Amino acid sequence: MRIRATVAAVSGALALSALAVPAAQADGPSYREEAAAALAASHGASERSAFSTAAAIGDLDVSFSNFKIAKAVKVGTTNHVSTTVTYTITHGADVDIHSEDFATGPYIYKGSYDAPANLLLGDYAATCTETSSTTATCKGDIDVYPAYGELINSDAGTWRGGALALNYATEEFADEGGLGTTLVQRYSKLTVNASPEPVKKGKTITVTGKLSRANWETNKYAGYTNQSVKLQFRKKGSSTYTTLKTLKTNSTGNLSTTVTASTDGYFRYNFEGTTTTPAVKAAGDFVDVQ
Repeated sequence: MRIRATVAAVSGALALSALAVPAAQADGPSYREEAAAALAASHGASERSAFSTAAAIGDLDVSFSNFKIAKAVKVGTTNHVSTTVTYTITHGADVDIHSEDFATGPYIYKGSYDAPANLLLGDYAATCTETSSTTATCKGDIDVYPAYGELINSDAGTWRGGALALNYATEEFADEGGLGTTLVQRYSKLTVNASPEPVKKGKTITVTGKLSRANWETNKYAGYTNQSVKLQFRKKGSSTYTTLKTLKTNSTGNLSTTVTASTDGYFRYNFEGTTTTPAVKAAGDFVDVQ
């Protein structure tokens, strides 16, 4: 079951579907469920399974600032990925952030704030530390479960940050987007193999490899096609790689080129990354030149 939070296209089911992650988190109402319900209301879902009073939107006197998140969140095919967010809340004197009915947390969304294509939040509420009677610094996580269908391939790229606060007892909440940006990227892998080994000086060395990245729709890795990749060499005893040439991956992500054997050393491929896919370097493959 997908838990993709396509708020503009779903109703209150968004909030309930946000619990379709590991069963240990699905026992009764949780922060994740309540936060997803609040966000569904705030972002225009037509029905609301919680926080159902339209007048409640924005009623909680809380605002957000100083939102900080990693530059990139790299997501593979199956493993749970968590990234930490810090931010500041400013609240009215009547808001008790220590109440068991109060919770706040960060989220990120793809597309526009009013009609996001997808949305990701955390399993648990953020923890907050008072800095004055009306301000606090908060730290929470964004949790991503690719194996549970939270992402599709077109989701890769720039996402924007938001934060919310809610009161379980009164169903009031605050929600603000456009607080920051991050890249959600399809995790990449890169291999290299230089042969033959050993090889006589002056003979030809063939260097092959493959650049692949996570496919969030099949939960497998697939070749990243038509991408520029550098072939680099490091002499034995040196710590510095030098670029020999740049080539492009073929229709299946494979790489193949030849060089002339000159001295002992390590060959590697180096991919510098795109907005959708992180940079990656293959471990050097040593060739003994005789």
